[in-house]
Amino acid sequence: MSARSKGTIQVTAAAKAGISERSGRRIENGNISQGDKPMRHWRTRKDHFKGVWENEVVPMLEQNAELQPLTLFEHFAGKYPEKFQRSKLRTFQRKVKKWKALNGSGKEVMFLQEKIPGRMGLSDFTKLKKVTITINGEPLNHLLYHFRLIYSGWCHVKVVLGGESFTALSEGLQDAFWRLGGVPTEHRTDSLSAAFKNLTKDAKEDVTKRYEELFNHYGLVPTRNNRGKGHENGGVESPHGHSIALR
Repeated sequence: MSARSKGTIQVTAAAKAGISERSGRRIENGNISQGDKPMRHWRTRKDHFKGVWENEVVPMLEQNAELQPLTLFEHFAGKYPEKFQRSKLRTFQRKVKKWKALNGSGKEVMFLQEKIPGRMGLSDFTKLKKVTITINGEPLNHLLYHFRLIYSGWCHVKVVLGGESFTALSEGLQDAFWRLGGVPTEHRTDSLSAAFKNLTKDAKEDVTKRYEELFNHYGLVPTRNNRGKGHENGGVESPHGHSIALR
């Protein structure tokens, strides 16, 4: 319209706007509003899967929403070859995708961890994979305590003779701080269920108190990932292999 107001002919003005000459004339005559075309909510083509979709496809998806569109298409192509022609595969895939978006199970939401220098340290226990250490021919029963700074990747590993415990965590963490020469602002572990296993109620309360006192002493904010959500502590669990190999 700006070009038309300057005397530009319709063909040139439409080309500059990236539309056809016909659309330009309709806009100029007020038949449609530019850039404000209403969304269509009705079908313009025949639904080739009508009947089968409502009666058979949807019930299968409701029973198992993980079924893939191609698997469903090939299944029904054997039963209804006249409806499920290969040329209709993309249409069927879009239909299944839309159904899953509206009716399928919700997807787990994950938030990216923002890596800030000096902010987050992580602790975890792990075992050497495919490696057996022996002393006088007897296997050494041990774990490895692994501490890592999420931003720089700096890490510390300590051999733990026994299982996961508050004592093992405390000793490994403090060794890491002495080697590091400082402490981060926050510290994250998993749920530490192993540290509380087989403890009495009073003993669990004592461990919890000692845990809080340890972090208060160093001025740390302790955090834990949710049970069964290993990706929340992925900054230390994922690098177990290569970090320990470097030590």
